[in-house]
Amino acid sequence: MVRWQQATALATAGSLAGLALRDLVQRKHAVLRNYPVVGHLRYLLEDIRPEIQQYFIERNWDGRPFDRDTRSIIYERAKGTMAEQPFGTERDVDRSGYEALVHSTAPLEKPDTPPRVRVGGPDCSQPYDMSLLNVSAMSFGALSANAIRALNKGARLGGFAHDTGEGGLTPYHLENGGDLVWEIGSGYFGARTKDGDFDPDAFRDKSADDRVKCVSLKLSQGAKPGIGGVLPAAKVTAEIAQFRGVPEGEKCVSPARHKVFSTPVELIEFIARMRELSGGKPAGFKLCVGSRMDVLAICKAIREVGTAPDFIIVDGSEGGTGAAPLEYEDHVGMPLTHGLMTVHNALVGTGLRDNIKIGASGKIAGGADIVKRLIQGADYTNAARAMMMATGCIQAQECHTGKCPVGVATQSPRRARALDVASKSERVHRYHQATVEQAAQIMATLGAREPHELSPHMLRHNISPNESRSYAELFTWLRPGELLAGAPESWRRDWEAASADAFTPQLSTYRAGEARPA
Repeated sequence: MVRWQQATALATAGSLAGLALRDLVQRKHAVLRNYPVVGHLRYLLEDIRPEIQQYFIERNWDGRPFDRDTRSIIYERAKGTMAEQPFGTERDVDRSGYEALVHSTAPLEKPDTPPRVRVGGPDCSQPYDMSLLNVSAMSFGALSANAIRALNKGARLGGFAHDTGEGGLTPYHLENGGDLVWEIGSGYFGARTKDGDFDPDAFRDKSADDRVKCVSLKLSQGAKPGIGGVLPAAKVTAEIAQFRGVPEGEKCVSPARHKVFSTPVELIEFIARMRELSGGKPAGFKLCVGSRMDVLAICKAIREVGTAPDFIIVDGSEGGTGAAPLEYEDHVGMPLTHGLMTVHNALVGTGLRDNIKIGASGKIAGGADIVKRLIQGADYTNAARAMMMATGCIQAQECHTGKCPVGVATQSPRRARALDVASKSERVHRYHQATVEQAAQIMATLGAREPHELSPHMLRHNISPNESRSYAELFTWLRPGELLAGAPESWRRDWEAASADAFTPQLSTYRAGEARPA
């Protein structure tokens, strides 16, 4: 026993001496050259810093991107357990930025069945009744096959829609029969020619599937608006290459801009073509708003072409399940609140709102989030990260590394195996059901039965610890057709500068010394 202990001690000392020697001669890390062996403690602590922060330091209400209270309510609803909070709120209700919903003195009874939203304008022959909450766009490749299966089966069980993301319409999206919104992006994956152009024949054949309820064109996404994506060659497996229509083992690029359009008019014409190719299913597009003039240019194009998209999905800059450069995540694109109200008001002001439904995507997690977005102009909402949490995501923020500890955002068969489709699909279903029911309950508390009965007066925002104003007071809300009759001063310059023939604004409209466009 003594000899074994001595041998172990000698082996340990030898290993430490070897490590110290290696640290002293290596040139990559100055810390290790100055502090051999013990310097490794710094890298160990750095590696586990996120876990220490999440589990031991952050408070229930101040974690990012989602705080502990929000994560807990998602998990509890997904598991079907209690989701109540005892002893009152932990939030600082007096702080600037705090928002409160305005309840009615005569609230209504919660409806037996939550309302649904019919998506499909006059040119659509196969309208779809959308749930108030749906699965936002997440591709196979970003998520594992089992995560896609669980989300889609949950969508089938709960009767809500599952957006495929731009990575292609795969067997994993189709096998459980859930309703699908097929999204294509600038890479046209799944409907792509060998040269990377849009393939109308492939799109027609695949969109004819009865499980595809809507078709969507992605212009931009919240986390990284204005840039494309790259899947490194090593990650382009035979399976991903097949579904995306790209060569195996070669770098897969989503360009920053589309080939199918270059002007607002061409965009609207292409959306109409998508609807025609799909057999009359609802067709629309998704974007993270950058400029109000871009939105107004699209509205002018709709009026000029004479047909409209059936829906527009507004993605907030705070959204993003995929990895993106930090500068883009933090500094590019409009937050959902401003982007959503911009699109809603632009459509109202141009007399187009009645035929175009608006979806809102960006940190939707609870029933109150749904109701707030409906008040701000949406007809329905989509959630990505909350749905990931319903399948077991623990916000480890390892999505881009392939090392997701619970098998959600990975292509590792070993890691993905941990995600049990049968149980996780039930969790997705329960989370959706409880959250939509809560949204319907809150609407009834506000005195509304349907989303269109909600108004900006029902949401108040603290502009200081001592003053609160409603959204009706804080923001300009255009009347139907108001931009056509004579744009108000706050919109006039952007309206005049917007053109149906170009996304580049007509800056000659702005005289020297005047404010540039929003």
